[in-house]
Amino acid sequence: MEEKQPKKVLSEQERLELAAQLDKDLDAFISSLEKKRYTEGWPEDRWEEEMAKHPFFMQKSPEPGEELSPLMEGLQQLKYDPQENTEQELADTYKEDGKFYMQHRKFRMAVLSYTEALRYKVGDAAYKAILYNNRSAANYMLKNYRTSLQDAQKALELNPDYDKARWRAAQCASALDRFELCVELCDTILQRDPTNTAAVEMRKACLAKKATQQRDSRKEARQEREKQERWDRLVTELKKRMVKFEERKALDDERFLRPRLAPLEDFMVSCDENGVLSWPVVFCYPEFQTTDFQQQLLETTTMQDVLEQLFEEPLECDKAGLYRAKKVNVYYENRILGLAYLVDKSKTIREIVAERTFVAFQGTLTFYILVKGSKQEESFITQTRIPLKIEY
Repeated sequence: MEEKQPKKVLSEQERLELAAQLDKDLDAFISSLEKKRYTEGWPEDRWEEEMAKHPFFMQKSPEPGEELSPLMEGLQQLKYDPQENTEQELADTYKEDGKFYMQHRKFRMAVLSYTEALRYKVGDAAYKAILYNNRSAANYMLKNYRTSLQDAQKALELNPDYDKARWRAAQCASALDRFELCVELCDTILQRDPTNTAAVEMRKACLAKKATQQRDSRKEARQEREKQERWDRLVTELKKRMVKFEERKALDDERFLRPRLAPLEDFMVSCDENGVLSWPVVFCYPEFQTTDFQQQLLETTTMQDVLEQLFEEPLECDKAGLYRAKKVNVYYENRILGLAYLVDKSKTIREIVAERTFVAFQGTLTFYILVKGSKQEESFITQTRIPLKIEY
């Protein structure tokens, strides 16, 4: 029998040297291994974003068209797969989606969800009525009142005792100013629940709004009738005077009678109840290249009276003080013939407009004022052919 050798006892120094050698060998072994970077984890700067995509941690449902993680895509296929779910289960799924979107005020998504739920053939009329009423609520929040009303009425067809749908229909009818329908729905609600104060107030408000609208409609109709009467009276008087306009349709469409100059655009020629016309008039001063405006000049006024009023205060640009009623001549221009005509200042506006050569332009009367015998008058006469110059 072989004799066992006695076990060697290491000194403290030897144990330290052995431990150091083992550490050195381990480091060498690790260094010799293939270095490979781990790429399967979440990026440090986007870990919260990546985590939110995981179905167990996400805080909101994916938006339509949004890229889904493979796990989420699989769960959705399982959730909406017609081979894995009955039609009732699919309808319930979309109904719950609609409820979720309503709670988060995503009303368009809620409409889509309830619409999808209604595609499935579920035999329970009361269940379908709930879907129609829920879609009505979503459309109401989107202010699609007509669509909302249609859905609420469909819900009532399926379930005549559906009070929520009846109230929603009444709200839509009120918003659409369908007063008779709103009152009818409120009456039915109050027959079933006389203590419904909301229906009482809506009925009262609806009747008041109807009365106001009827009053406004009568007022609008009366104003339209009076406007037509004024137009007919004006056309009659213009035809009686045989007033001529550059615009051929001036007596067929009032747009051709409306002045286009800003100071006059709100003052179309008008006729009072006595058949007297008031004209918008432009007075031009070629010497100063400036104008005066008369917004409503009575046709019974003489040109002399007009000039007295114009020059009651001296023109700011008339430093020489030459523009006075007796010192000026007045002309009008026939743009069709390219001729200017001297005005008899003793005539009324009506008499001047009635002259065979007078033609109104854009519903406006235009006159040119120049100092008698001045160089400016001579230049004006030279530039515009004056068929006959008569001193009045």
